[in-house]
Amino acid sequence: MTEIRPLAPADRDAWLPLWHGYLEFYESELSDEQTALTWNRLLDPQFPIHGALATDDAGRAIGFVHWLTHAATWSAAPYVYLEDLFVAPDTRGSGAGRALIAHVTEWARERDAAKVYWLTQETNTTARTLYDRVATSTGFVHYEIGLDR
Repeated sequence: MTEIRPLAPADRDAWLPLWHGYLEFYESELSDEQTALTWNRLLDPQFPIHGALATDDAGRAIGFVHWLTHAATWSAAPYVYLEDLFVAPDTRGSGAGRALIAHVTEWARERDAAKVYWLTQETNTTARTLYDRVATSTGFVHYEIGLDR
């Protein structure tokens, strides 16, 4: 049985290898400083980014989710953006990903948000199989402009 709970300061050593696995999956690198900043933001109750950890029956960390809220022009209620979702490769298919999404969805409902949404790579077929079961694909295409910071 997967347990989902908010991140706590003592979770850093369990979260960090998952974070690195997530970055590796997306063929990305972040500095140690950015990773520390992200961790600190996740724990800061004054910062609008939140996190939760998934653990298995043995208490081993097997996944995480990070999300944030923002105002919207099309809704009086805020939107919830599920920014990061990762489940350890050896536990995919266990229900952890679904449980992490459900955790964020329930959190959003409790705060009267209008919706939860997220992005993924078009080629992320394993995750998209789950996403197609729990959400509706909007058909939108994502564009961005990097600002070289």
